[in-house]
Amino acid sequence: MDHAYHEIMMREALKQARQAAASDEVPVGAVIVHAGQVIARAHDQVELLHDPTAHAEMIAITQASNFLSSKWLQDCILYVTIEPCSMCAGAIVLARLKKIFFGAAAPKTGACGSVLDIPGHKTLNHQVEVEGGVLADECGAVLSDFFRKKRQHPKK
Repeated sequence: MDHAYHEIMMREALKQARQAAASDEVPVGAVIVHAGQVIARAHDQVELLHDPTAHAEMIAITQASNFLSSKWLQDCILYVTIEPCSMCAGAIVLARLKKIFFGAAAPKTGACGSVLDIPGHKTLNHQVEVEGGVLADECGAVLSDFFRKKRQHPKK
């Protein structure tokens, strides 16, 4: 798979992120690919579900596991618009995903190399390949725009 393919898949994740923003959710989007086919698409639903665990990656993992009727996703690739947090990175390891491509780094919460490196932790029973920076500027801009608008128009 070449760089252009990864950008196409990240653009699918960006579509999900924009759907989240339209629903006043933090704009994070994720897709999971198996054998060249998108088998899961999700965005953050924390506000809608009143659930702090309803991150895009968590929902996408559930969808992919249901699609494949398997708790193991070892032949799957995750594309997500921002570097996964520690909760999501832990779930990614538990699901045994093959690889993660993320867009923007998360210097305060990222657990795929920024603050922690859960997918690469050598003492865990599974390591996940990680590549960051796919459409990083575009992914970061979606988040920045969302939070700038939030600061300009705070809820009463």
